[in-house]
Amino acid sequence: MQLKAKTAHESLIVMTELVLPNDTNVYGNLMGGRLMYWMDIAAALSAGKHCNAPVVTASVDNISFENPIKLGNVVHIEAKVTRAFTSSMEVYLKVWGEDHLQQYKYKSNEAYYTFVALDPNRRPRPVPQLTAETEEETRLFEGALRRRQLRLILGGKLKPEDAGELKAFFMKS
Repeated sequence: MQLKAKTAHESLIVMTELVLPNDTNVYGNLMGGRLMYWMDIAAALSAGKHCNAPVVTASVDNISFENPIKLGNVVHIEAKVTRAFTSSMEVYLKVWGEDHLQQYKYKSNEAYYTFVALDPNRRPRPVPQLTAETEEETRLFEGALRRRQLRLILGGKLKPEDAGELKAFFMKS
């Protein structure tokens, strides 16, 4: 059975949280682990929305924290599927902090998460393909194959010489 392709917009999730004292470290900054927890929830909601099935986290790419989010600030997490493979989906996340007192919004970080859809027996199941509509979605879609191959190489599941999109990085000419 061929699943109907979906757009990235159909998987869009925007999650908002308030940074409370229990969420912060001794410097009054949102703890990185708490933010990653919230990001995992937002990404799982996005992936699940795309495939209409339960999903599990398969990988999390590098998360670099550009700006701390302070106690009392608001966190906005935007997540959407960038590409679907056989049973897995890459989800791109953008995170902003918002200071209501000073009236400004700032970028905190971004990341890519990968999820696998599961059938009722908890086995991987096929997911709908993704159709990119905007220039940004096309750029993310095209880069997703390279990011996937790099994840598989780093995870020991793919040999560098078998990564067609990345051969130029790993092989001497």
